[in-house]
Amino acid sequence: MRQNELELSGDEMRRLVSEAMDRIIPYVESLPCQPAADLSNAVQLARSVSEPLPEKGTDFGELLDLLFNRYFPVSFNTAGPGYLAYIPGGGLFHTAVADLIADAVNRYVGVWLAAPALSQLEANVLRWFSEIAGYPSEARGLLTTGGSLANFTAIVTARRARLPESFLRGTLYASDQVHHSVLKAAIMAGFPAANVRRVPSDGKFRIDLSRLDESIRSDRDGGWMPFMIVASAGTTNTGAVDDLDGLADRARDQRLWLHVDGAYGGFFMLTERGRSAMHGIERSDSVTLDPHKALFLPYGTGSLLVRDGEALRKTHSVHAEYLPPVMEDPDFVDFSTCSPELSRAFRGLRVWLPLKMHGIEPFRRNLDEKLDLTDWVAGELRKTPGIEIVAEPQLSIVAFRMVRAGCGPEELNRLNRALLEKVNARQRVYLTGTTVRNMFVIRICVLSFRTHAERVEKAVEDIRACMSELG
Repeated sequence: MRQNELELSGDEMRRLVSEAMDRIIPYVESLPCQPAADLSNAVQLARSVSEPLPEKGTDFGELLDLLFNRYFPVSFNTAGPGYLAYIPGGGLFHTAVADLIADAVNRYVGVWLAAPALSQLEANVLRWFSEIAGYPSEARGLLTTGGSLANFTAIVTARRARLPESFLRGTLYASDQVHHSVLKAAIMAGFPAANVRRVPSDGKFRIDLSRLDESIRSDRDGGWMPFMIVASAGTTNTGAVDDLDGLADRARDQRLWLHVDGAYGGFFMLTERGRSAMHGIERSDSVTLDPHKALFLPYGTGSLLVRDGEALRKTHSVHAEYLPPVMEDPDFVDFSTCSPELSRAFRGLRVWLPLKMHGIEPFRRNLDEKLDLTDWVAGELRKTPGIEIVAEPQLSIVAFRMVRAGCGPEELNRLNRALLEKVNARQRVYLTGTTVRNMFVIRICVLSFRTHAERVEKAVEDIRACMSELG
């Protein structure tokens, strides 16, 4: 018996999209008025969501109401202008449309032959990223789900390029501020956690070059095999950018692979200030860039670029009889030969569509606006009595804390946790804290394309008002 229940008619497809848009448009338009975060009754709600495998269907409208009225509101409002926590993205609507198209046509781009034009479209996106990073034409890359997978792929590529098959004496070097995904990636790549040498950072939270030199020299003397430095182009804690030129010099002299984790900060290379802060990134062997951060795309869009495209291919190219022949033409790429993935989504369209619709200039202007807003916030905090700037902005993050005469370290930490809780309870902005050098500090990260002057003004107003409430 022929089964057609899953095949929708043209009218049914239009109805689904129309009903969804009837809720999506008001939702997006109301973002400025929504709470920056709302976790009320979160545990009870999460428990209520658990359910067995459904045997019968539910009306689409009921499901939409459930999502928009009950599930979506209880969360961090990561798409809203008041989300100044962690590393915001934004969620360009253009990409949602691109995903609808890509998922509907369901083309496979893991091998070039399966969709030549679409494979080239994705290759174009990666070529554009290489241009932004200052990489040569022989560079290659891949789109990933995010920076964590990109960092993992970079470490595996560096391991294959710089170490023998017996690699457990290999050592990696990163600052004590590096993203935790680097340690996780090294462990998944087969290294003991202790092989990741955490080098102390300097007064600006950048890797201390002299301490790095000491660590590498000590390891060589002890029979270890230093092979990789992981630099940060915008740490999550404070937005610190390591001395990339200094690290590139050491990588060259010591024959080490230099990887730059620019997941947060790399796309600031589009701006003059970003290029100045990250000078030397073009000398690295690989770089992680997350379009779902500083290109404002929805979550699930990361990328890795590798200067020596052949090293990326050698690391991941494995033949199977059931696969089509790979392209020998250097102008084309089979993404399955330079990626851990074979089956994968067509990610290129979600980047290509907004960039083609607008060109790169509006993205550049938005990033400059975020740098301006962060400088303004830092200036306002600097002149606020009782505030100490712990980390001045190097990109679009500023870290600060409230100080009070006579308070010891633990009491100051409690005070700042209370301040953060009070600010967030107002729900106009959502901030996060972190601990650096045993100090609990509050972070403001300005990155959403929906965040403008009026919202950061509210952030400063709420910080000052809550400080007054705390005495």
